[in-house]
Amino acid sequence: MSTRERSGCPISLSLELIGDRWTLLIIRDLIFAGKRHFREFLQSDEGISSRTLAERLQTLQEEGILTRSDDPTHGLKAIYRLTEAGINLLPVLAALGAWGSKYRKANDDLARIATELAAGGEPVLARMKDKLRAEHLG
Repeated sequence: MSTRERSGCPISLSLELIGDRWTLLIIRDLIFAGKRHFREFLQSDEGISSRTLAERLQTLQEEGILTRSDDPTHGLKAIYRLTEAGINLLPVLAALGAWGSKYRKANDDLARIATELAAGGEPVLARMKDKLRAEHLG
């Protein structure tokens, strides 16, 4: 993924990093599915390839959205965790989920969760961010 910045526009700068499908789905899995290991990301329904996953994880590390550390319980595994910048993408994902629930044919259960999350507003998002900080930042 190219991270060459084309303009100083904040939307453009954000899209340079998170504007592809796979990057947001990796962040979604970290936030909502509790995934932390490479193999867990590969098992997502969307079917990301191992090469694409490795590239996106590397870019997210380089850009300070997540960290990678050795898993103390397994010598060959790594654990991926969100940084504060990654945690602060929660409202973006909540808004995308609410929009997709309203305008796309979404799974009823997932649409309900997305709608409830968006309807809860800042207090619900703040509680979720605190929970994510405890899980990812320790």
